[in-house]
Amino acid sequence: MADSLRRLINNESCRILQEKLESWYKDYHINSCDQNLNRCCEIIEMNSMIQGQLFTILNQTAREGGHYAGVETIKSRLLPWLGTCFSSTTSGRPFETSLSLIQESIEKERQLREFASTRNHELQQLEKELNSTRLQLTLVQQDLKASQAQEESALRNLDRLNDYEQQVQILKDEIAILGAQKSVLHSRLARSRSPSPRRCQSRSPSPLPLRSCSPGRARLTNAARHARLVARFSEIYTQERLDAQNLLRTYIDDLEMVQRIIYVAAVESFHAAKMAFRQFKMRVRKTLSLTYSGPESLEDTVLDYIVRHEDLYDVQASVNEVIRAMNINPKISFPPEVDFIMISSLIRELCRVAFSMQTLVPPLDIAFGADGELFNESKYRRSYDSDFTAPLVVYHVWPALMENDSIIVKGEAVSKRGALWSRRSRSKSRSRSMSPVLSHSANPSRTLLPRSRSPSPIRSGSPRPALNTSTTSDCLGPCAFT
Repeated sequence: MADSLRRLINNESCRILQEKLESWYKDYHINSCDQNLNRCCEIIEMNSMIQGQLFTILNQTAREGGHYAGVETIKSRLLPWLGTCFSSTTSGRPFETSLSLIQESIEKERQLREFASTRNHELQQLEKELNSTRLQLTLVQQDLKASQAQEESALRNLDRLNDYEQQVQILKDEIAILGAQKSVLHSRLARSRSPSPRRCQSRSPSPLPLRSCSPGRARLTNAARHARLVARFSEIYTQERLDAQNLLRTYIDDLEMVQRIIYVAAVESFHAAKMAFRQFKMRVRKTLSLTYSGPESLEDTVLDYIVRHEDLYDVQASVNEVIRAMNINPKISFPPEVDFIMISSLIRELCRVAFSMQTLVPPLDIAFGADGELFNESKYRRSYDSDFTAPLVVYHVWPALMENDSIIVKGEAVSKRGALWSRRSRSKSRSRSMSPVLSHSANPSRTLLPRSRSPSPIRSGSPRPALNTSTTSDCLGPCAFT
């Protein structure tokens, strides 16, 4: 015990504790709250160390006195003091609780600050990524614009190349024409030196304005004209057809009737153009057969002449014939104030394309279509409002384009279940006012006059009768008219 007491004295812990208390007292009013708390905690730590040494000395002293020595002193002095310490400790719980709450609040604030810092960092990263994405999008748009500009430039160059090729081909044709004319002149010069019965025939006037005929031109340009006409047929479907449809919708609310009208116009245009081509070809053959003596066959020469002189085709006569046929078609109807002349531009373009398609080898034609036929995926596309499970065609929107028996451009048709039979149960009798068909010199802006019509027995639901093939033996190539 004496050694422990001596060590306690030598450490001078009590003196240092006293000095710290005095120093703290002097500086208490000028210190901050944290500094005072630190001083207090430091003194409590030193006091706890001194108390620990004193309890060690108390334990050793009690052992030196024997088993029952110092009991009264401990009861009278130590136990009451310990009770007072426990009561003080119990009374200090609210402080400890407040301190723990303060610590928890500080910890939560620290966590909130860390969370806010993390969120701000994430937002900054997202903003950087967004700016990077915007920059990439801008670059992609610039690349797309550059690609589009290059594509347009390439298309323009391709068009120029096609123009150059056409010009070269025209020059070759002109050279061939001049060569053929030279050979013809030489042969005529040789025949003029000796009398010949044919000489009188060669001086007979020609009923057609015979310009320079290009032997083999039709076959040389067949592929290019084929591609151009197929593309033009598709353009009419996507442009002129929609323009005519929008124009008719201002007078007719029924979209089905409008589409039927346009389809009938397309079918009648091809029929009228094929008839006009056949008649034109017969006249050219009759004229050229009187004086022709070239190296090519007569049929090739006739076709070459038609290809070079398509401007002689009287397209207005075909337009009038189409409008006349539409006026007596029982499948279409329209208000009295409406006239089919308003879609004459569509009919005119269809007639021109159909006429030019007859000059191809083999010629192009539209496929035959009938309401109620079995829907053919290779022949038609379904309209957007169709029933894609219906097996039959209710009505046609646009005809398919054929070459011999092969479909090269699909048409468009509408298929719905049950709609066909409900339409067949309706009455087919229609009436409307008619207007005279435009002549060659008619004014398209004239006032529409009242008219009346009745269905023709030829067009009352039955297909058009086929032409007698025995009278068309002089037609070049297949001359099939629907």
